[in-house]
Amino acid sequence: MIGTITAFVIPVWIVLILCVGLMRNVPLVTSFVAGAQEGFGLTVRMLPHVVAMMVAIAVFRASGALDALVGIAAPWLDPMGIPAQVVPMGLLRTMTGAGSIAYAGDVIAQYGPDALWSRMVATIQGSTDTTLYVIAVYFGAIGVTKTRYALPVGLAADAVGFVAAVWACRVFS
Repeated sequence: MIGTITAFVIPVWIVLILCVGLMRNVPLVTSFVAGAQEGFGLTVRMLPHVVAMMVAIAVFRASGALDALVGIAAPWLDPMGIPAQVVPMGLLRTMTGAGSIAYAGDVIAQYGPDALWSRMVATIQGSTDTTLYVIAVYFGAIGVTKTRYALPVGLAADAVGFVAAVWACRVFS
């Protein structure tokens, strides 16, 4: 039932938007082209920020800094029930969605989909956000230089999501 309803949500919205536009005498094609042009301009402005973030993440992983950070953190986190295998997921998730999905795929392939660590990385993927990516790319694209509370609040929310995901997987598995 839900699948049937969700299959029609986007087409219904599109038809609704078109009908409202026609009723208000909005030049639909002109408005669509203007919006697409604005979106293209935004994409061009965002591209340098996206490339810089991707390069930084690749260097972070390839340099061994991620593994070193996990090695330093593991003795502190293990007594709290946070396994070293999921720590990279918590770090990568704040930086990159694609990188964290790739890491989750590696963990799931290595330990199997029913393993506790696999469940943890999957839950962390859904419980946290790409805070550093969002701040670097989106704030950079629109010219925000003072993020004020966005960074600490976003990272705090990611930390809470990470701990809650690990805890939930331990308790409910």
